[in-house]
Amino acid sequence: MAQILVVDDDEGVRSYIAEALELGGYSVLQARDGEEGIKLISTQSFDLVLSDLKMPSVDGMTLLRHAKQLRPDLTVVIITAHGTVNSAVEAMKLGADDFIQKPISSPKQLREIAKKHTRLAAQLQQLPLARPPRARWLVEQTWRAPEMVRTLGLLQKVARTSATVLLRGESGTGKEVAARAVHDMSARADKPMVTINCATLSDDLLASELFGHEKGAFTGAHSRRRGRLEIADGGTVFLDELGELSPQIQAKLLRVIQEHEFERVGGNETLRVDVRWVAATNRDLHAMIEAGTFREDLYHRVAVFPIELPPLRRRRADIDTIVEVILPTITRELEVPDLVLSEDAARELRAYRWPGNVRELLNTLKRAAILSSGPTIDPAHLLFDQPSRPTAASAASKTLADIEFDAIQAALEASDGNRREAAENLGIGLRTLYDKLKRYKDRLD
Repeated sequence: MAQILVVDDDEGVRSYIAEALELGGYSVLQARDGEEGIKLISTQSFDLVLSDLKMPSVDGMTLLRHAKQLRPDLTVVIITAHGTVNSAVEAMKLGADDFIQKPISSPKQLREIAKKHTRLAAQLQQLPLARPPRARWLVEQTWRAPEMVRTLGLLQKVARTSATVLLRGESGTGKEVAARAVHDMSARADKPMVTINCATLSDDLLASELFGHEKGAFTGAHSRRRGRLEIADGGTVFLDELGELSPQIQAKLLRVIQEHEFERVGGNETLRVDVRWVAATNRDLHAMIEAGTFREDLYHRVAVFPIELPPLRRRRADIDTIVEVILPTITRELEVPDLVLSEDAARELRAYRWPGNVRELLNTLKRAAILSSGPTIDPAHLLFDQPSRPTAASAASKTLADIEFDAIQAALEASDGNRREAAENLGIGLRTLYDKLKRYKDRLD
């Protein structure tokens, strides 16, 4: 039975959605706001999350960001009464898998949404990209640039050992995929691999996640719970965002890496564990050591075999290959017809700087697949996270007026229609923006 989390601050709407899904045979938990939703996502496993967009304090966008950090594979559908293109595009940029608009037409609509996305999740488990060996397959298929071939060679060599690996690189460069590839290529591949995101949990929650806890260890600890270390025994533990660990957790982590033993939170029994450690960070740990915020002894424990993952702008030769490998999976996931890139769109992708790296490329392809009416993705379907100066390909086919209009439209979308904010982002006065909007009135209509 698929488990679904419904997050909405309106009790009537929340209960309506939950009842409709329960009548469809789904197990449903409810969260009365975004903060409670994030806590549930961090402690329980869900197949699907349905979250309202507009909520006080912690809104749907914030919940979406946290959900994708905690579980990148988690399916999240945003519910919005503001069903504009801007809201949908912004949600897709942050990784939303779908959105539905209030008022919800019927319980049947909700059950169809749930059926679609829980079925997709089950189907994706059968795809090469979603099986445990998918990471190994992915790096072997898409790491073709000379620098990446060398990096793959390093991963293959260290995977045969039990050495601790430290993966360094900008956000979005594929550190988690590399970590999973190490596990897939190791002798521990048939054992569990568990992931801990060190940036998303408080010290208490992180300690409980890692080490587990005894009944009564803290408020809400109604029973003994095994930690990720016990679950991963014989396998691999991946510590993502290592540089975000507090000094207190760093000390506890150092001990378990050195001694292979720990105690559950609130317990006295010493437990031993055999795990392989892989860590990742986009922080400068040497600078943190100098600043006194990261332990030098812990650094030397985790950096036995450091590997640097280059940003996508330094491996542009891989962009075409990544698109070729990933686009068919995206179209299956979104249930859209097969798509191909036009040559102009391919040139746009190769020319863009990709500040968000491979993760941004995947999000851009998802948005393009949604916006395209098929069978071709054209430059007009490429909505970049950070619009850059026009590329040689686009400049050759666009007039100055086209480029200016595109910049204004992108600024308005990024500011959710707030013209004052859009003017500030464009570096022009509000009156100037209004004058330009009058000039492009026909296009905007």
